This record gives sequence, C-alpha cells and structure tokens, in this order.
Amino acid sequence: MTNTKQNYVNGKWISSETVDTFDVKNPANPSETTESYQQSSADDAAEAVDAAVAAADDWAATPGPKRGRILRQAGTILAEHKPDLTELLIKEEGKARPEAAGEVQRAIDIFHYFAGKASDLSGTIKESSSRDTTLYTRKEPVGVAALITPWNYPIAIPAWKLAPALAAGNAVVLNPASAAPGPVFAIAEALDEAGLPDGVLNVVAGPGSSVGNELITNEGTDAVSFTGSGQVGEMVYDQATDAGKRVQTEMGGKNPTLVADSADPAEAAEIVATGGFGTTGQSCTACSRAVVHEDVYDEFVDELVNAAESIDIGPGLNHEMGPQVSADELESTLEYIDIARNEGATVAAGGGTPTGDVVETGHFVEPTVLTDVDNDDTIACEEVFGPVVAVIKVSDFDEGLHVANDVEYGLSASVVTNDHTEANRFARKIEAGVAKVNDKTTGLELHVPFGGFKRSSSETWREQGDAGLEFYTIEKTIYDNY
Repeated sequence: MTNTKQNYVNGKWISSETVDTFDVKNPANPSETTESYQQSSADDAAEAVDAAVAAADDWAATPGPKRGRILRQAGTILAEHKPDLTELLIKEEGKARPEAAGEVQRAIDIFHYFAGKASDLSGTIKESSSRDTTLYTRKEPVGVAALITPWNYPIAIPAWKLAPALAAGNAVVLNPASAAPGPVFAIAEALDEAGLPDGVLNVVAGPGSSVGNELITNEGTDAVSFTGSGQVGEMVYDQATDAGKRVQTEMGGKNPTLVADSADPAEAAEIVATGGFGTTGQSCTACSRAVVHEDVYDEFVDELVNAAESIDIGPGLNHEMGPQVSADELESTLEYIDIARNEGATVAAGGGTPTGDVVETGHFVEPTVLTDVDNDDTIACEEVFGPVVAVIKVSDFDEGLHVANDVEYGLSASVVTNDHTEANRFARKIEAGVAKVNDKTTGLELHVPFGGFKRSSSETWREQGDAGLEFYTIEKTIYDNY
C-alpha cells in the first residue's frame, strides 16, 4: 500500500486542489505501484508560482556564500541517502543499478559544484572615461524560473537545472515528468532539510498540459527551462517567447558515431554498444546511428551483434539492461523496428521482446542492430528512444561526415579513428553541440557547456558549468560618480 506524495509549495507538503492522484508503476513489473502523486491542476501551479514570487526578493538578497552552504548541505543529504535514491530511480525509471547509482552521484556532484559557484557570482570593474567614476557590472538573478524536466534522467537533469538557478538567487517552480517524479521530491526534501527558505523551491506534480502550461504562461515566471521531445519543446519555446520570457530548451537527438577505416572494429563496436544500448537507449545523447567505412563494416557489424546479444536483460536491480520506462515507449520502439524492416533494413540482432521468467511482465526490449540501412530511411532520420542502432555503410570519410550531419538534429556525435587529421576535421565539421573522439556519444562532464545544434536545441542558452549560470542571471552596469 502506497501513500500519496504531496506537492511541495511554500515550504509545506500539501495536496492539490483537484484531490486527484496518479500512480507510478515499476516498469520491470507494471503490476507494482511504486508511489502515488498529486494530479495537479493549473490552479495548483499558479499557487506555486505565487509562492515563488513572494520568496524571490529575499532569496536574491541572500549572500551567495550562504546560498552555497545550503546547496552543499543538500548535496550531502542526498549522498547520505544515495542507496535509497538509487533504488527509487530503478523502481520508477528502470535503469540498471550501476547506471542509477551513477546518476544519483552526478546529482550530488552537481549540488556540490554549484555550491562553490554561488560564491563567485561577481561582475567586473572597468576603467571609466570620466574622472571620479567607478564603472562596474554585477550579475543578478532573473527572478522566478520555471523548470520542466523529463523522466529519462529523473534526478540528474532536475539537479543541473535547479542547482544553478538557486545558486544564482532565483526562486523556482519545478514540474517533474509524471513517469518518474520521485527523485525530484527527494531533492526537495533534501533542500528543505538543508534550510532552504519557504517558497524558494516549489514542486508540483501533474501533466504538462495543465501544470507545465501554467508555468510557461503565468506572468509570475521570468524564465523557462525545458528538456524533452522536440515537438513539445518547440511549443514550449513559442509559448514562452510569446510571453516575453527567457527560454532554454534541450530536445532530441539522432546521434551518430562515425567509424573510420583506421578504427579497430572491436573497439568501435564496444563504443557504439555502450552509447547505444546503455540506459536502454533512453538518453537524448544515445548513439542511434553507426556510420561505418566499408572496409571495416562487416567486422564491425559482427562485433556489434555479439555485443548486443551478450547483454543481460532484466530488472535493473540485478541485471545489465533494464526495461523501457512504459508500455508506450516499448510500443514506439517496436514500431520503429517494424518500419525499418518494411523499408528494407535487416535485423542483425534483437528486433523484439526477450523471453524468460525475469522479463515476462516488464517493458523489456532486445538490444537491436539494424543493417542495410539507407541514409534517408525513417530509422536513420527520426529519434528512437530505445536500444536500437542503425548501421549505415559509407565509402570514405567525407561521405561519412556528410551522412553524420544529414539529419535535423545535432546534439552529440563521436568519431572512432586512429588518424588525428580526421579527428580534427570531425571536431570542426560535425554539426553537433557535443563532439567526441574515440568515445561514446553519451556521458557529460558537469563543468562544461551542454546543448545542441539545429532541432536539438533552441540554441539560446547552454546548460551546466558557467554557461548554466548565465541563463539564470542578468547583468547590470553601474556608474558610480563619487
């Protein structure tokens, strides 16, 4: 029997005005309810915005070092609860234990990183052209930030939006994805225990069509940060900009790994398998296209098939690859595989749902390798949020670079090569916000900018590191004539 998790508004845990709730199911065992949450309305969201507006000025006036101490303490509290948070993430989102534990640790590290940054939010002093004048700048918070976060990284992505927003002195209203909202509420609990003032953070569960829409359009919010699908993200961007708000969107990807003729096929296959099948392929930076030189194509495919077929599938608590998050996500992945078959692709590995007692009831799918894929096939163009890698044969490096860029997305990309000239050309020419050499497309450092090109991003503001703070601050120039 589960208890309903309440919203966190103005420092209190409260029920929504709708009194309705929704259940989150364990994707490895959909008959098991992990938790119930508030099915909030636009009115609930508006109440949360009001609380944030009321708290914003005092939090902005709080010295940066004090804000940083609260963030650091919250990170320490999360670290104390890391085992429980890891289990929660596995049960709600489905990740394998090492992946879930790594994500929780990333959230802890993010809070500690931005705790230090809160003390460094200073401006610059410039020489004035007038006598007896001090000319300087200062960075100030934007105001109230609305954060709309996805289910696939349910603690890391909220952390990398929330921590810089709070470090910079903004009040926040956060709407977590309904598929896996639990980790966000755990962050709220940690910040509450760490001494965050009432109203500075507000968390409201419920659908984006009501809660998210209210946060975007409410006149009390000043900035909107969204991570999710391209279709929804474009609507969010249009709504937010029409309302005159600062907006940041990070959306989908169709990420390639270009395998050059100088690459070792086994090493390249391991890189692609890790990037494509890790986190069950449910990452915006997952490798979904292997663009492979014809001279190493056959050997690469053999190695990738072996890697796919060797993956241990089952509940994330004790298996290498967990389930997809929902029946809808599983159905979408299987539908894309069928479309690829019908368009002439060959299923070299996987292509369906696994069999056996441990995978009988969950949303499990086999890691899938598709060969004989043309660059204009649906499977080569559209994002598939599952463990599916399409392998495309090319005749030389230039053709491979063209194919890698020939999509509407540009989030992450990698190249596997032993030719340093090719590596440098790839880094310069690839149309992606993240470019990697001899590495998987997934995996991000927290202290450097992250964001995409083309349809992967609004291309307005980057996340993480110093760039992440820029979105949540605005610069003022001051002329002090003494």
